[in-house]
Amino acid sequence: MTPPLLKQQADDASVVNLRDGVGATLKALRQARRVTLSEVSTRLKYSARQLQALENEQWADLPSGLPLRGLVKNYARFLEADVDAIMTMLGNQTGEAATPKVSISPVNTGPEFTPTDLPVQSESGGFSWVWFIVILLVIVAAAFYAIDRGWLPESWLVFEWLRPSANP
Repeated sequence: MTPPLLKQQADDASVVNLRDGVGATLKALRQARRVTLSEVSTRLKYSARQLQALENEQWADLPSGLPLRGLVKNYARFLEADVDAIMTMLGNQTGEAATPKVSISPVNTGPEFTPTDLPVQSESGGFSWVWFIVILLVIVAAAFYAIDRGWLPESWLVFEWLRPSANP
């Protein structure tokens, strides 16, 4: 008997077996999480057609080599599956040898990011409005400085209160 790849802790407690192909495994995991192909496509920035070809294991419609490995790895990470097991399955199924892991010990290991930490394209932080207001304030301050120094012709000063007062 083949050991289970990932136990879903859902109501049905489904188990995905290693005997299934990569596409069937990813599809079963996606369906167990109740995520649609369009949601995965939006989050991972792969087309729904590519993801569907992967789930149906239509290798002719997919890139080969490193781009395929990247697609599968990102999809497996998104589904919170065992990435190493999925990549081994992909290597066995497509006949491509897995690339060896290079271990580099980082000096500062920060917090790891999960797929939910990645922003969706439609999310906006409002940061552009801050820059707009800062630039507008700088322009207004420069204009009042130029008026105070008398650098602007009086014909440009439309409001009477902007014109210098003629105190003798």
